[in-house]
Amino acid sequence: MLAAAAQVTPESTQQAVGYPSLFLLVVLGALVPVVPTGALVSSAAVVALHRMDTAPFALLVVFGVAALAAFTGDMGLYWLGQRGMRSRNGSRWLEAIRDRAPEERLARAQEKLRDHGVLVLVLSRLVPAGRLPVMLACLLARMPLRGFARGNLPACVAWAVTYQLIGILGGALFEEPWQGVALAVGLTLAISAAPALWRHLRHA
Repeated sequence: MLAAAAQVTPESTQQAVGYPSLFLLVVLGALVPVVPTGALVSSAAVVALHRMDTAPFALLVVFGVAALAAFTGDMGLYWLGQRGMRSRNGSRWLEAIRDRAPEERLARAQEKLRDHGVLVLVLSRLVPAGRLPVMLACLLARMPLRGFARGNLPACVAWAVTYQLIGILGGALFEEPWQGVALAVGLTLAISAAPALWRHLRHA
């Protein structure tokens, strides 16, 4: 018993807690788009980069967890949206998607969906505030869950790769993990805020 306890290292404890937490938070962020999931993935990548000596596959695990969690959350939200579309009274999940998909962006998303099909899902995951208008366009087009999954899987993989690379960049520039995390979080928040700032300046 003591020998087994001695083999439990701080790194293994962090992994046992950190990866499930990352998964749950990214799923939650996909369902309730107020959690900065990109910043979470970038921060996890920074920490994983600084632990490569003791956990050589940490970056790969972070990527897998992030992509799977994003896919799971998106599929769950789309399924809930489909239920709302079929319901006579709609649903709070469908209304939440509608509230975050202004008419102008929804119209653009519908046009791109007609022109490019499910390929537009890949870009929607990479463009800040682009995911929900495209998801609503897919719901309004009555796209089946399987068709949405076919486009959403590469979209989640591309999203996980992008934000992990941001974290790797931040972690490579600094010796202390917290400095890399701060840079990665700053970059992801700046990317998220850029479209809203651009729209504000354009209207002004």
